[in-house]
Amino acid sequence: MPYAQAAVLIHGHLSHQHKTIENLEEQWREAVLSRNIPVMDRLLADDYIGIEPNGMIETKAQALDRWKSHEVQFDRMDLSELHVRIYGDTAVVNSKARVEGHNRSGPMDGEYRYTRVYHLQNGQWQIVSFEANRISHAHAEEKP
Repeated sequence: MPYAQAAVLIHGHLSHQHKTIENLEEQWREAVLSRNIPVMDRLLADDYIGIEPNGMIETKAQALDRWKSHEVQFDRMDLSELHVRIYGDTAVVNSKARVEGHNRSGPMDGEYRYTRVYHLQNGQWQIVSFEANRISHAHAEEKP
């Protein structure tokens, strides 16, 4: 097979994987907004670890318990600047989210940057890691 054809096939494969991850990001967003625990359970790997903007670390069981107990509620979540990178059986997503919602500490309204990591196991992509940070507009306006 000529090199150019191989490159096109590889690019097509990567494009399909990128679209798969983008679709999973949308599935997660919809599950969060509708409180669809079975979808969340399917998307989170058993060894999932999340780091919330307040520094709290949570396991899959803890994350699902927070959603089941209504401790966390998102009323709106708009994603932008979605960037997906694939490294074999691992995908890294960096994105920006504008959210409206609350947790037990109060309102969470604002803009966040996050990283979500997916791992392909047994033919299924699952979320293994997540970290979010609130965007501070005071610092965003400062020039270096």
